[in-house]
Amino acid sequence: MEKKVYEVWKGRNKFFLGGRLIFGPDAKSLLATVSLIVVPVIIFCVFVGRHLRHQFPSYNAGYAIIVAAIVFTIYVLVLLLLTSARDPGIVPRNSHPPEEEFTHETGGRQTPALQFPRTKEVLYNGITVRVKYCDTCMLYRPPRCSHCSICNNCVERFDHHCPWVGQCIGLRNYRFFFLFVSSSTLLCIYVFSMSALYIKILMDDYESTVWKAMKESPASVVLMAYCFISLWFVGGLTGFHLYLIGSNQTTYENFRYRADSRYSVYSRGCVNNFFEVFCTKIKPSANNFRAPFQEVQRPPPAAARESATHDGGPEDRRVKVEDDLDIGGDLLKISQRHNIEGIESDIRSRGNDED
Repeated sequence: MEKKVYEVWKGRNKFFLGGRLIFGPDAKSLLATVSLIVVPVIIFCVFVGRHLRHQFPSYNAGYAIIVAAIVFTIYVLVLLLLTSARDPGIVPRNSHPPEEEFTHETGGRQTPALQFPRTKEVLYNGITVRVKYCDTCMLYRPPRCSHCSICNNCVERFDHHCPWVGQCIGLRNYRFFFLFVSSSTLLCIYVFSMSALYIKILMDDYESTVWKAMKESPASVVLMAYCFISLWFVGGLTGFHLYLIGSNQTTYENFRYRADSRYSVYSRGCVNNFFEVFCTKIKPSANNFRAPFQEVQRPPPAAARESATHDGGPEDRRVKVEDDLDIGGDLLKISQRHNIEGIESDIRSRGNDED
């Protein structure tokens, strides 16, 4: 049976539904992420939202508190799936090094040596950018591309590998990643606010202090503490990525080239940078993981072909050496025969002279 591309994929990705979904090697971390989102919302709906239903009696408006929490949670989970289950922008690897990049150096040798440049310069937005060669994928990485050691793939506009979503964040899923993080921030704010509102309502109903109201609803206290801690993480991450988007940087570029101005060549102005991330069409995947796998035969290098053209292959060279040896042996035999004939001729001539 013919194999599919995803069945022989050399990266460490995990595929589901016949190659339709692609995850990173740490996809199990998604279970923890989903739990951290769903469990607090369930606690909120059962212990807080259920009691807030009756606080807004007109048109049963109180039910909107629970519905909003559930719908918002589903929206966050969909964004999580779109982030972690799609190709982040993997560059297809080559089956052999790019032949056109080989250079020849004679150096006084009869056989030219093959040299392979580790970097080369390309134009990006009219500015020269140096790109590196990836030994694993056997290609020159496009600008802003980097090799993820966890997934073992080169990813376009590589931002970072996120263990919480179990996937690389790159060109094709960065938009969904940011929406996931920012929406999680808003969900935390919503749950925190509604829990605080319930504490305030308990204080008014029982005409008690905040401590007595907190004793009446310990679930609200736990949710407020949980959301407060989570806000430091997802809220800080949202603010950091707002800065990155505005300056058109990636997390990788910010941490590695922070002292350089290399990232400035990609910036098109704050407004255009936001437009590029949120309003441009997402580039289609360069990989068809469900296509039949076709093994590409590696062509011989140009130097080898030239050498074969002029000097012949290894078999031709072996035959040539044997022919030279045979010819050398034949010449030796002919020389020896001529010498013997010459000696015999001299002996006969001397015998005639004596007679």
